[in-house]
Amino acid sequence: MNCIIVDDEIHARKVLEKYIQDLPHINLVKSCKNALEAMESLRNNQIDVMFLDINMPKLSGLNFLESLTNAPLVVITTAYREYAVDAYELDVIDYLHKPIPFPRFIKAISKVEEKIQAKNQQFTVHTETPNQTKPNFIFIKADKKTIKLNFNDIKYIEGLGDYIKIHTLTKTIVSKLTIKKMEELLPPKQFPRVHKSFIISLELIESIEGNQIEINDFKIPIGLMYRQNFMNLINTFLKK
Repeated sequence: MNCIIVDDEIHARKVLEKYIQDLPHINLVKSCKNALEAMESLRNNQIDVMFLDINMPKLSGLNFLESLTNAPLVVITTAYREYAVDAYELDVIDYLHKPIPFPRFIKAISKVEEKIQAKNQQFTVHTETPNQTKPNFIFIKADKKTIKLNFNDIKYIEGLGDYIKIHTLTKTIVSKLTIKKMEELLPPKQFPRVHKSFIISLELIESIEGNQIEINDFKIPIGLMYRQNFMNLINTFLKK
């Protein structure tokens, strides 16, 4: 597992470096003192996980993370508790509060390993059955019922912390799912995530203007960290 540390405090970096050194299955590629160094490391190396501080000069950790189009798994390491909600909205794996005890660091590493393993299993299942017909619906829990949700009925999904609002052609469904979990349940080329709080139906887009998507007179923002992937998807249709 390749990792980088991003922290402007030398003592904080040294602590994490020592923890990583004690774990032989983790390879520290670089210990970075700012976001610019981290950007260079991400550009030139295959990084699995980034240990990221929040309060750094010039570019904060959260702003840096939001600017990345293909971010690795991220574990926040910070002396500030108040940014936890904002961090989890950016799909970080864990949020470690300094000073970080070694057992708590180990717990974060376990979460990272579980996430990587789940991704690998998902890829294996997908590649072993390339010709299998995929269903065009899913089942979700909502309002004490199990609801069948047809893909063709979905306009967009709005994330609300631990809940989502699924806006369909006929109604709005509230379900106790995270937007990240919903993203994993839907086919990505049909339902791209365009913002930390929005997944949209590609088929039902009426127009794209600047950093906004229009679906049924509703304006949906395009987040900076999602824009490149979304526009790449749109461009595949423009080239046809």
